[in-house]
Amino acid sequence: MSINMSMYHSIALDLAQRIINDEFPIGTKISGRTLLASHYNVSSETIRKAVVLLKDANVVTVSQGKEVVVLSIEEAYHFIEHQKSMQSVYSLRQELELLLTQKRETDQRLEQILNEIIGYSDRLKNLTPYNPVEIKTPEISHAVGKTIAQLKLWQHTGATIVAIRRGTEIIISPGPLAVIQANDSIVVVGKDDVLQQTTNFINRSTADVDKDLITDLA
Repeated sequence: MSINMSMYHSIALDLAQRIINDEFPIGTKISGRTLLASHYNVSSETIRKAVVLLKDANVVTVSQGKEVVVLSIEEAYHFIEHQKSMQSVYSLRQELELLLTQKRETDQRLEQILNEIIGYSDRLKNLTPYNPVEIKTPEISHAVGKTIAQLKLWQHTGATIVAIRRGTEIIISPGPLAVIQANDSIVVVGKDDVLQQTTNFINRSTADVDKDLITDLA
């Protein structure tokens, strides 16, 4: 039975506290088991176990006639402090076991999610010709600072942006008003040559785009 659930531990602690409170002075006899059992509304065996705890801690002595005599107030105090420490250790152990159980459950859920993601990615890879690819946006890219609508990626490359990875953040299905930032990784889907076409388009600098615009207007 656990420490904080043992009735005889509780009774031993109560008797020790009564000794400290001078209800039972040193050298006096504590009531017999039958009276104590009646007082605490427990069996004589439970009282015997409580007295054994106090005897082992040198708080009381038990004679052949089963008389219980108080030996030490100091040891009664030590007994209480020791039991408190044991209860604290027990509580910490219970908390640790709970945390370990929660960790195992979290690890299992994480593994399940990862497997689902891997399975989903594998299915995407088998979707022809719409293979998802990830392209990093360099700082010099003309795409930096533009919204998806302004970029007109699909019109230029046939690729569709399905996600943006920004550091540890992942933006799923960004809308037309989402702004592309430097070093963003954009995830696109399209035909087999989508990677090369989109990479070339994203890597173009603002100066290159401006030159082409001037050429087109000339």
